[in-house]
Amino acid sequence: MRLTRSEPAGLEPAIAVRSYEPRDRAELRAICHATGFMGEPADWYWRDRESFADACTGYYTDEEPESSFVAVRDGRVVGYLTGCVDTTRAPSMAEVSSRLVLRRALLIRPGTAGFFWQALFDALRDRGAPSGDLCDARWPSHLHINLLPEARGSGAGASLMRSWLDRLAALGSSGCHLGTFAENRNAIAFFERMGFRHYGPPTRVPGMRSRDGSRMHLQLMVRECRADRAGTG
Repeated sequence: MRLTRSEPAGLEPAIAVRSYEPRDRAELRAICHATGFMGEPADWYWRDRESFADACTGYYTDEEPESSFVAVRDGRVVGYLTGCVDTTRAPSMAEVSSRLVLRRALLIRPGTAGFFWQALFDALRDRGAPSGDLCDARWPSHLHINLLPEARGSGAGASLMRSWLDRLAALGSSGCHLGTFAENRNAIAFFERMGFRHYGPPTRVPGMRSRDGSRMHLQLMVRECRADRAGTG
């Protein structure tokens, strides 16, 4: 089990980063929903927490747990990074969402119906537009990272990312990609500090709107994986 410590902010206890364990699953899923919209709660557009966590974390915790890491303060999980070494092994978000729509009746469930009907309408209107998926042998791995507000600015994000990049280097992965909202400037700045760069233009995300109703966009970012671990941010 890998264990690293980030520097404490002020008098706050230090945050330890370690490998994910099955006992972390419930806390990780709760953080996923609590930070599911650019670091803020996702309940205003996707109220069903179980299906949201299934869509965003289910594969990683249940099928590839060895590629996940958690940030812990005083015994509580306050952040996580979930990863996939070979993206071709993981189902796409569209595949996962389609299964969940049927299993949990998300098209008629209060708190999710509006989002999914909007997503269907957008997908029809945007037909032919880039999907936002990246299948490129140069960057076969991918990740997701989320932190509770109390863990931000503590160095925990960089520690999680270094643990993941070390794993990829050890396994010989040639590179890693991720997707983040183009509107999330803080996230993009963080990923740039960690050595990621933009890949292609932003693409519209079906169903996703900002709180003012404007369309949201996905920005793909990529990074080569090397043993020298550049971009320690």
